[in-house]
Amino acid sequence: MGEVGPEGKARAVAPSPVPAVEIGTMSGPLVSTTSSPFPYGKLGRKVRPATIDGIHVILRVLCLVTSVVGVSLMVTAKQSSTISLYGFQVPLYSKWSLADSFEYLVGVSGAVVAHSLLQLLISVSRLRRKAAIIPSQNYAWVVYAGDQVFAYAMMSAASAASGVTSLNRTGIRHTALPNFCKPLHTFCNRVGASIAFTFLSCFLLATSAVLDVIWLTCY
Repeated sequence: MGEVGPEGKARAVAPSPVPAVEIGTMSGPLVSTTSSPFPYGKLGRKVRPATIDGIHVILRVLCLVTSVVGVSLMVTAKQSSTISLYGFQVPLYSKWSLADSFEYLVGVSGAVVAHSLLQLLISVSRLRRKAAIIPSQNYAWVVYAGDQVFAYAMMSAASAASGVTSLNRTGIRHTALPNFCKPLHTFCNRVGASIAFTFLSCFLLATSAVLDVIWLTCY
């Protein structure tokens, strides 16, 4: 804008200097000046995605092996023998399918074998493509739920089978029923080993569920 002088002519006025604005990054208590290489907190610094993927594969392999061994031992558990009862020789025949708890253990263990095999195949396929085993949080929640359900199912099956096996080994108090595992030692040993592997599979599934929680917490 100009000014009007005494002679009626406009006189130019020099514009006032505009203060220079320095362009830079903001800093302060709410803005970080440096980007952290570990955006997932302290636990994310210690646990890497590659580490979790490797542990996942190992747990799946171990769970698959223990479940297959447990099922194999149970379905091959059968034996014939005789026992002395009240002075009479009574023939005995024992097979895993004669007890409901043993059938329940075989069914649950078979489901765990299918679950572990499916997850192992998916994990190996993703690793071959150099992709993350757990691609999203939704997938992690699904795997976590499956591991939890099967872990509790394996624990209940092993506990139920343990009660029947303990009864066979100790007999029934205040009665003349003897220890059936003495003449049927092969059957009882196979059942006991199957129950032990079932408990081990339960532990591996629980460990896998904990690993899923770590992934959900960090990533």
